[in-house]
Amino acid sequence: MGNKTVVVGLSGGVDSSAAAALLLEAGYAVIGVTMRHLPAETTNSCCGLEAIVDARRVAKKLGIPHHLVDVEEPFFEKVIRPFEEAYLEGLTPNPCALCNRNIKFGAMWDWAKSQGADFLSTGHYVQVRERDGLYELLRGYDRQKDQSYLMYTLGQADLAHLLFPLGGLTKAESRAIAESRGLVTAQKPDSQELCFVPKNDYQGYLRAHRPEAQKAGDIVDTAGNRLGEHQGVAFYTVGQRRGLQITTPEPRYVVGLDAAANHVVVGSREEAMQELARVDDVNYVSGRAPELPIWGQGKVRYNMEPAKARWIPEGTGARLEFADPQWAISPGQVAVLYQDDVLVAGGKIAKPSR
Repeated sequence: MGNKTVVVGLSGGVDSSAAAALLLEAGYAVIGVTMRHLPAETTNSCCGLEAIVDARRVAKKLGIPHHLVDVEEPFFEKVIRPFEEAYLEGLTPNPCALCNRNIKFGAMWDWAKSQGADFLSTGHYVQVRERDGLYELLRGYDRQKDQSYLMYTLGQADLAHLLFPLGGLTKAESRAIAESRGLVTAQKPDSQELCFVPKNDYQGYLRAHRPEAQKAGDIVDTAGNRLGEHQGVAFYTVGQRRGLQITTPEPRYVVGLDAAANHVVVGSREEAMQELARVDDVNYVSGRAPELPIWGQGKVRYNMEPAKARWIPEGTGARLEFADPQWAISPGQVAVLYQDDVLVAGGKIAKPSR
């Protein structure tokens, strides 16, 4: 591997640090890069000055070069702005999926190629396997850390140059690797927040950055009866119960967000359960859509266990039909299908058609 160069995205966390160490020991020529995607004064632990300093300290300890690359403008245009717009449209976005596609495996690979790199690597917990001339994307061995759900946009051209050395490891093993190599990030806690949303307070973020989101309207039931007033559809998500400030004989949950009518629609728990998700912006990891419906295990939230479902191609979109109703399928979120551990397809959950 001595003549193969890999660029490793060093975030300043333990996972990317362990990945860089493993690749170096495997014989690759390793280059570290940190993508600066937010202003320097950012205080969030995952992407502020401390993270950059930690990435540099890891690179120095490993004896590899380290670069800092500015991607603030594309990050705003391709991740932050769509995040804001989605909420205004009554959707619940997943900015991490956009960041993976456009920044981590987009802009970072473009930079890596400019350095003459053969491969790009990150500390994600996913696995890549080549079989019969095709690359497959598999769930990470550590199911608690598996990140394949948010990487459904990857295709054959991507997987051909991506390395994920942590895919077959547990988080504890990754920490042990960093610890044994004397890396400063070994015991650094995982970030639990969106990098550009302080304290994960997306409502406060929208009030500060998109004040037009504060547009009062009606809370209605599924029959159209007015039950109360909301402060803006952007501040509600499907499945939400708390904070509705309405009085009803039975618990009510948000079951729909109608930005055009400026309505928050509520219903019973049963009405918040659905068997069907319509999917747009579909990507097939193999590069080929199946001709017929295929059975597998569907997933519509990051923290749910995949459940039996079938994927039905429909033009450029698809339908994901579950064998059993699922809780709070949210337009704007990601829907994927696995067959065993292999990620077959994914896309963005669309609003229900009227």
